[in-house]
Amino acid sequence: MTDLIFFNANVITLDPAIKKANLVAVKNGRIQSVLSNYALRDLNQKQTRLVDCGGKTLLPGFCDAHFHLWASVSHLMTLDLSPQANVSSITDILEKIREYSKTIVPGSWIRASGYNEFYLAEKRHPTCRDLDKAARDHPVKLTHMSHHAHVLNSLALKQVGISRFTPEPPGGLIDRYTDTGEPNGVLFEMSDFLSERVPRISDHELNRGIKLLNKKLLSLGITSIHEASFINEIKEWESLCSIKTKKKFLPRITMAIGVKGFEKNHQYSCPVDKEQLKVSCVKIILDQTTGRLYPPQKELDRLVLGIHQSGLQASIHAIEQSAVESACNAIENALDKIPNENHRHRIEHCSLCSPSLAKRLAALKIIVVTQPSFIHYNGDRYLKTIAKEDIAHLYPIATLQKSGVLVAGSSDSPIVEPNPITGIYSAISRMAKTGKPLSEKESIDTLSAIQMFTLNAAKAFFDEDMKGSITPGKLADMVLLSKDVTRLSSEEIKDINVVMTIIEGKIVWESHD
Repeated sequence: MTDLIFFNANVITLDPAIKKANLVAVKNGRIQSVLSNYALRDLNQKQTRLVDCGGKTLLPGFCDAHFHLWASVSHLMTLDLSPQANVSSITDILEKIREYSKTIVPGSWIRASGYNEFYLAEKRHPTCRDLDKAARDHPVKLTHMSHHAHVLNSLALKQVGISRFTPEPPGGLIDRYTDTGEPNGVLFEMSDFLSERVPRISDHELNRGIKLLNKKLLSLGITSIHEASFINEIKEWESLCSIKTKKKFLPRITMAIGVKGFEKNHQYSCPVDKEQLKVSCVKIILDQTTGRLYPPQKELDRLVLGIHQSGLQASIHAIEQSAVESACNAIENALDKIPNENHRHRIEHCSLCSPSLAKRLAALKIIVVTQPSFIHYNGDRYLKTIAKEDIAHLYPIATLQKSGVLVAGSSDSPIVEPNPITGIYSAISRMAKTGKPLSEKESIDTLSAIQMFTLNAAKAFFDEDMKGSITPGKLADMVLLSKDVTRLSSEEIKDINVVMTIIEGKIVWESHD
């Protein structure tokens, strides 16, 4: 029996075999048929639920291919220091911390996130001396909007064991006062170090944050995410198993494991099925915070080869062109030793990429997982801080696609808001928030932008056989939008709303506006 029928819909299937449809029938959590409205009479049965879409647009559910679940939960439960929270100076930051400190017990950790020195009047990071003025009796940890920098006050530095005698951890950097050599509180690429020393948020806050995040993602039409944190191992896996088993978090999750977790060779088993939760890749952070690439090429080659031999995907964080080239070298080395046409190793971000490098990525069949929303939210900073010749190669989605690279869309939440509509708009418009364009030749068409957050993202998970398009037999994960995104100007796309979100044939969120 057909369980649910969506009819009178503008169905964008992203399935080339189904060009036009108005009706989607669902049975046992999967898409039964994709037809015209004329089929309604034949499919409708006594127990079938009918949903009249009123001409609105039905798409496959959105997939965010690079998402940080626990950081996003923590972000919802911490003090917001982003420009959107009217924070425009270090003075504003100190005032917010000072006021917040009055509401909690002395000695309790104060966590705040979202600050960005570019948008502060002082054009610099706060320091421990700044933070001490606002809260001497509380350890304070600020997290930069990128999550690649943190600032601790003096008490927090003491509690995590950082002093003038503390050496930099591999790949990390402890910024110091030039006159004394003492740490100034600003730490780069030290998330792993801090995660082992700063207490986690309470279980009560965690549960509340998961509930809020679940609702938020469903309201944005997101039905799948890729948890991309490089510190993930068995503890994080067990936490994900718990929230999925208890149905606290409905979007499907694919989890990356970090290098440490991979090398411990844990068995990642779970009582929920793999359609709900699975492991797919191993995350490697490749950066040059210290002035040179870390890990160095020889070590990166070893790591990628080991991941490749295991049958998992390598997921390499690489921003600068030199890092992308190094990632290509490591993947090419692994493929030379063990050929595999369908490896689907990934480069995360690929922020700067020349046309010649794009062709190399395509030849190696590397997937790029990028964040078009960064253009919208960070465009003005890019225009002022990145050389003009590099701006032309910044998030070059069109060049990558024309070269034959599979490009999947994501938000890197909580770095920016995880709204896929903003990502789609940004990939098309290439506009900064203030309306300034960035390398407009890298604009892509609307269907290609949608596909980044649906079918391409599913392919990045090896999941295209079960999601990513509205195709009979696939999971009934869909989103109903207020307008036809393909018939709007790029500026009009920003105003599209999610009307309904469906996971496995169940309506899990519905707008009441």
